[in-house]
Amino acid sequence: MDAEIFQILADPVRLRIVETLRHSEHAVNDLVDKVEIHQSGVSRHLRILQEAGFLNVRPDGQKRFYSLRPEPFQELDAWVANYRSVWEQRLNKFARALDQKQKQKQHSRRSVPND
Repeated sequence: MDAEIFQILADPVRLRIVETLRHSEHAVNDLVDKVEIHQSGVSRHLRILQEAGFLNVRPDGQKRFYSLRPEPFQELDAWVANYRSVWEQRLNKFARALDQKQKQKQHSRRSVPND
């Protein structure tokens, strides 16, 4: 996993473009309306995303339609999965400790005699 992938997605405009393309393909003008920057800026961000392998481009006459490629996101998911197991182990350990603490608290409440 190349760390540059995170830098590419960290840009707020590119992230908005990715979020916009998440459900369907869009032409550049649709993306300009969605991300609210000039067409030249959207085109520059689309070029960066395309060069990084995030986008498919489908020409249709004068228009270009952009959609997301699944592969880079699958690669990201696989990378995150490596860390997910570490956090799940830590959270499970924390849950067991919390459960034990609550049981001790309940036990100590039952042990205290009422006046």
